[in-house]
Amino acid sequence: MKEHIARKRFGQNFLQDHQVIENIVQAIAPKHSDRLIEIGPGLGALTKPVLQKAGKLTAIELDRDVIPILKKNCANVGELNIVSQDVLTVDFAALFPGETIRVYGNLPYNISTPLLFHLFSFSNKIEDMVFMLQKEVVERMVAVADDEAYGRLSIMVQYYGQPDLLFIVPPEAFDPAPKVHSAIVRLVPHANRALRADQEPLFAQLVQLAFNARRKTLRNVWKGVVTTEQMEAAKINGNLRPENLPLSDYIALTRVLQP
Repeated sequence: MKEHIARKRFGQNFLQDHQVIENIVQAIAPKHSDRLIEIGPGLGALTKPVLQKAGKLTAIELDRDVIPILKKNCANVGELNIVSQDVLTVDFAALFPGETIRVYGNLPYNISTPLLFHLFSFSNKIEDMVFMLQKEVVERMVAVADDEAYGRLSIMVQYYGQPDLLFIVPPEAFDPAPKVHSAIVRLVPHANRALRADQEPLFAQLVQLAFNARRKTLRNVWKGVVTTEQMEAAKINGNLRPENLPLSDYIALTRVLQP
């Protein structure tokens, strides 16, 4: 009899492969001095081994039913602080005021993209992030211009940090087994971002407009927003499509529009 039945509405798939767990813990490389935050600990497959190495960590878990099991599985291992809250509403800056944090977790597939964008708003406080995500999401994060997977997520992630795909995790590593492969990604925020804070909303808008109509030419996707002269000033060919443009060109155009 199982201790807990995974809930579809929470996107729960519990990690059970010991070798995969060991590989992820090695990728995180927890230390006693770290301020660690785990997102979606579930039953503690990653929590327990990380806690053994770090001595303390904070875990954010929405499903109140798993918390007693999580506490039991991690009893007497280390200092575990559990925040029972929707992670999309968590103020990460308030968890360890004045200190940098390290974030890791097996992210629920249904909120992975909005969660990444939420975390980006705290990127100056985050040392690094190690996440398990759907393989296709990680492929989009690391894709570069002209790749089939390249898009809005690629540009926004790479604007805020350096993503690296570490390894693939097969469906049978979970219970229940998802219908997709997963991947482990490390994301290290840039120490200095390329644009000023006041320029970033325009940058995000230009990227979103472009990929809302990725099959159109840049001249058409930005019609009424960017002039031919402004594109020329940013050295952008208006006949190209959004996926042909590297991150640096979107940054250059933002600087032309909002010096």
